[in-house]
Amino acid sequence: MSPVKKRGVVVLISGTGSNFAAILRHSQAPDSAFFISAVISNRADAKGLDYAKAANIPFCVCMHENYDSRIAFDAQVQRLIDAFEPHLVVLAGFMRILSDEFVQHYQGRLINIHPALLPKFKGLNTHQRALDAKEPEHGASVHFVNEDLDSGAVIAQSRVPVLADDDADSLAKRVLVEEHRLYPLVVQWFCQGRLRLEDAQTYFDNQPLTQAYQLECTINNE
Repeated sequence: MSPVKKRGVVVLISGTGSNFAAILRHSQAPDSAFFISAVISNRADAKGLDYAKAANIPFCVCMHENYDSRIAFDAQVQRLIDAFEPHLVVLAGFMRILSDEFVQHYQGRLINIHPALLPKFKGLNTHQRALDAKEPEHGASVHFVNEDLDSGAVIAQSRVPVLADDDADSLAKRVLVEEHRLYPLVVQWFCQGRLRLEDAQTYFDNQPLTQAYQLECTINNE
């Protein structure tokens, strides 16, 4: 039997790259359906670039300050991505609001992870907002990216309990553990051909996904 062809993935980062590191580890497993083609950052000091360097993965730095508009910056990032002909583009802490033109170019093959149980708490400061709202649980969501911020079809989620003594930092740490489990799994599904977006409908194993897949959490409420 011939080996399964692995799919190329380009990852966009801005900071520490912990989700990129989790995806990279998964890509190195024998049963991985994907490899990391390249990493692109809008910050030269992004610590996540160290993971790319250590793994000999091509990387590019494209600083948004050098462009006079969001569209001009996005067009250059698009050119960089397309040079690698990826099967999937993954946003892993890429702290830029993307232009409609960019999103439409990668429609159905651009995903993001958000530290909240979408559609709740779109945008920033999700952990403190969940605490302020006295939510009993919080978590992470992986979604397809569309033209509206954090509003694309949600693919999968992992939930964590909100504990009585939580602050934003402690809650964020537990959510991050789940992000590192959830994101590589969704990337794997997509590159295996199990997951697709078609006419605004998400399909998983050729069946319409009527609600987000719920990954069983490893954290209990004790």
